[in-house]
Amino acid sequence: MTGIDDFLNRQGRADDVAHARKLIDTFEIEYIYVQYVTVTGRVVGKGMPAAHWERVAERGVQLVYGSTANVSAGRTGRYLGYGPEASELVAVPEPDTFARLPWDGRVARVFARLFRNREEEHEPGAPLTSDCRGNLARMTAGFADRHGLELRIGTEPEMMWLRREGAELVGASKPYCYHIDQFEELRDVMLRVLRYAREMGLDMIQGDHEDAPGQLELNFAFDEPLRNADRLITYRQICRQVAREFDLVACFMTKPFMGLSASGCHHNFSLWSGGEDAPMADAPDAVGRNVAAYRRGGRNLFPRADGAGLSEEALHSIGGVLAHLPALTALAASTVNSYRRMWDSGLWAPFTRGWGHQNRTCALRVSAPDRIEYRAADSMVNPYLMAAGLLAAVGDGLRSKLPAGEPTTANTYESDAARADRLPMNLGEALAALHDDALVRSALHGDLYSVFRDHKQDEWERFLATTTSWDFDAYLDYVP
Repeated sequence: MTGIDDFLNRQGRADDVAHARKLIDTFEIEYIYVQYVTVTGRVVGKGMPAAHWERVAERGVQLVYGSTANVSAGRTGRYLGYGPEASELVAVPEPDTFARLPWDGRVARVFARLFRNREEEHEPGAPLTSDCRGNLARMTAGFADRHGLELRIGTEPEMMWLRREGAELVGASKPYCYHIDQFEELRDVMLRVLRYAREMGLDMIQGDHEDAPGQLELNFAFDEPLRNADRLITYRQICRQVAREFDLVACFMTKPFMGLSASGCHHNFSLWSGGEDAPMADAPDAVGRNVAAYRRGGRNLFPRADGAGLSEEALHSIGGVLAHLPALTALAASTVNSYRRMWDSGLWAPFTRGWGHQNRTCALRVSAPDRIEYRAADSMVNPYLMAAGLLAAVGDGLRSKLPAGEPTTANTYESDAARADRLPMNLGEALAALHDDALVRSALHGDLYSVFRDHKQDEWERFLATTTSWDFDAYLDYVP
């Protein structure tokens, strides 16, 4: 039995394939995207007529290995991740993630799990280790096996709605934080996003206008790591579609404007014992079994039983994340632009190690007695890699009983002691920290680390090798 065989024979899969067929027929769906996510968080895949659903659900679709690295060449012309001589992967649909696209009901999407080709000489049909979704599924299962607990994650997806004015991009609203009038400027956009999101299984719970131009944060309920990551990817796809409909730009670049807040993607996490899947209220009709399911109930282990502060499990979880913060930064702040957010200090982004109660200058904030907020992640984060890193770090904290140390009440932007214990301040430093941290590196199992490293090291080197407008401004008239 190969990995593909095990996956195809999972309990309930045949029922999920049949349910997807029922949705296809009931809603007259004509076309299906079989999609997965690359190491940078890009959605890729193939499309197929819905008439071929059962065949593709059984056989999958083939794409080059290098698609996990965006099928892109580096600055020297070498293909990143895998060369052109590499085999083709098999992307097998996960039918319980099937969902009709609300903006065009003729089309649906389904996430896929990636495997090595059945004809490979070595490990035919085995899981493809550079599959970041599959890696997170395995990490989540391993965490539950080792600790008898589950990590639940909620993300805060900030992004900016921009419009073009000639050659410039400007915010579609003014940079007034929490301002209802500016929220109103984007009311039609926001309501369209909410409608599409609900129809694709996102339980939208709250939102606000943030303090950058056109910046909104629209939150959905927390859940187990894989579904939460899938929903963040779905949310981004929804925003891109709504931008097309309103002739706007849905900007996920972390720091488009200096002197104004960047777009973060804080990850709130908590540890749970027990619980079960339950559907969201008013669950949509045209989705698979897993799309609108949320992990509910059980016992949250972060508050102390007597209500007096944080439990030992919470403190050890903080200790684990703090111990691995430099390496985690490579996953949380994964682009050259990410570090503009940290250098523009005083605008809510953390750049030092440490934790505190409701202290937004810290990398870790106890935002409530039942959850911890990891603040270094930004709007371009790959949520599958970030969740895998958090699982590894929290697991190390629990296993090794790592101390959290004392919380800080200081403004770390102004504290010399805190500033001396900085996070990596550019992508190159962060990649070096990840390379030196065997535990976090192991969270990107097999080829996943090497593909991610190859892609991101090339990004850093291309930046270093590029002359920018800053060079001309600083040196054009410079006389040595």
